[in-house]
Amino acid sequence: METFGARLHRAVAERGPLCVGIDPHPGLLARWGLPDDVDGLDRFARTVVEAIGDQVAVVKPQSAFFERFGARGVGILESTIRQLRESGALVLLDVKRGDIGSTVAAYASAYLDPAATLSVDAVTASPYLGVGALAPMFELAAAHGGGVFVLALTSNPEGALVQRARTADGRTVAQTVIDEISQLNADAQPLGSFGLVVGATVGETGHDLSRVNGPLLAPGLGAQGATAADLRTVFGSSLPSVLPSYSREVLGAGPDPVALRAAVERVLADCRAVLAD
Repeated sequence: METFGARLHRAVAERGPLCVGIDPHPGLLARWGLPDDVDGLDRFARTVVEAIGDQVAVVKPQSAFFERFGARGVGILESTIRQLRESGALVLLDVKRGDIGSTVAAYASAYLDPAATLSVDAVTASPYLGVGALAPMFELAAAHGGGVFVLALTSNPEGALVQRARTADGRTVAQTVIDEISQLNADAQPLGSFGLVVGATVGETGHDLSRVNGPLLAPGLGAQGATAADLRTVFGSSLPSVLPSYSREVLGAGPDPVALRAAVERVLADCRAVLAD
């Protein structure tokens, strides 16, 4: 069985270092001239997949924007995941789940068990009930070749109060998360399957990412204010592990499929130029 880290390494080599989010919020649907209902959601998601699904290494649907339409919205999410997989893209579901015991195990089964209708390649997770509480998620991911991206240093200003708080040993909370994920990836080749989420807008972090040996998802690029050049400041020598993530910067070019593909080519060129350094 091929690990998620190996699949991601190959996808980035073939398609380039880029993740594109599918975030169908009401304002974006309106910008596309679509109604804020399940039909608009379905047309939006299908257009994105058909335009860029065969172009981008990783696509990241934001689950909340599908869930807000109830069962029909979740059904469209299932269809979108299936279409993305058929296009050859890796699917990272942005759900930011985090819990304890049987509940986190149930979340893991929902997204990381190949038999599940919402089965994806990887998910995002919140560690703030303790990184160890996510163990069932890590275990199921490892058993089925999946991945988990754990929040570490996020772009929202409110996150710093928790993430940069100091623990008894002097490390920040974020550094303890970084260190525990680094241990999970020890000795993995060519890349660990457990990643971290580090916002592209956070600037010089003062944190040590050098031993992660896994992918570093960098949201916050484009409409949220960061540029590809900012990745140098945030990640330094860890740049080779960075997976830049754009959403509105690309999606705002729609609904024209040609314009969506051109937007992907533009941001991918920016990322390649920085990561090549």
